[in-house]
Amino acid sequence: MYLLNINKPKGITSFDVIRKLRKKLNIRQIGHSGTLDPLAWGVMQVGVGSATKLLDFLPSDKEYIAEIKFGFETTTYDEEGEKFFIKKPDFTFDELNIALKSFLGKTMQIPPKYSAIKSGGKKLCDMARNNAVIDLSDYIRPIEIYSIDILKFNGYDELQLKISCKKGAYIRSFVFDLGRKLSCGAYLVNLERTKAGNFSIEFSNNLDDEEYNYINPLNVLSFPKYELNELEFQKILNGNFINTDIKFNDDKILLTKNNKLVSIAVLSDNLIKPKKLFKDNL
Repeated sequence: MYLLNINKPKGITSFDVIRKLRKKLNIRQIGHSGTLDPLAWGVMQVGVGSATKLLDFLPSDKEYIAEIKFGFETTTYDEEGEKFFIKKPDFTFDELNIALKSFLGKTMQIPPKYSAIKSGGKKLCDMARNNAVIDLSDYIRPIEIYSIDILKFNGYDELQLKISCKKGAYIRSFVFDLGRKLSCGAYLVNLERTKAGNFSIEFSNNLDDEEYNYINPLNVLSFPKYELNELEFQKILNGNFINTDIKFNDDKILLTKNNKLVSIAVLSDNLIKPKKLFKDNL
């Protein structure tokens, strides 16, 4: 049981990454946290073995480098879609800054129809390709953007941003909305995910590396740790609760034995109850 920090290449799907890893590692139980579009590349949090049960517990804030083109919109909100000329951009740098600041904090966002969001068991992107009628207002959702920094701007139609946000924000939709706000249209040219939770691009493995850096989940999970004694260990393995007078700053706890993860547990009324057990890690 371990985690991997994989740098997904541009031009393949997130599932392609998992398929290649299954073949390379000869392990079937592999999953990822947070899909990246084929257009995008960068950090993927990957769980191997029972670490797939941990993916929903990993810190999941994201950081992206986005390259944007103004003056056009596309059907997919990125360079892969059919392009439509909207208007030559004529906004000022101050107007750009004002527009960017309007996206900071908690807002509502309509996702792109070419997305993996499901409706009735079908992905919106598949429905869109089949020319199904999709009312995107039905899928509006809250998002949160923490920061937006301008890295490059040619003063006219090309912009590069660093965006830090909560999981769930679509950068393609953000770019589309930015173009609408500036009244000239915009689409996403390139997208790199540089961080996902505690995983960063600097310490990632390329998919074709001969060896990977196996990450101990205890090094990247953010919950407090509790080392079990032998009696407590046996109780937890049997699915029973244990008592504690220790005060924790979280209601979830990592139960360990000899620096190995035994369980993710929940704390309630001084009782520690196992939520996820990892017997294969012992």
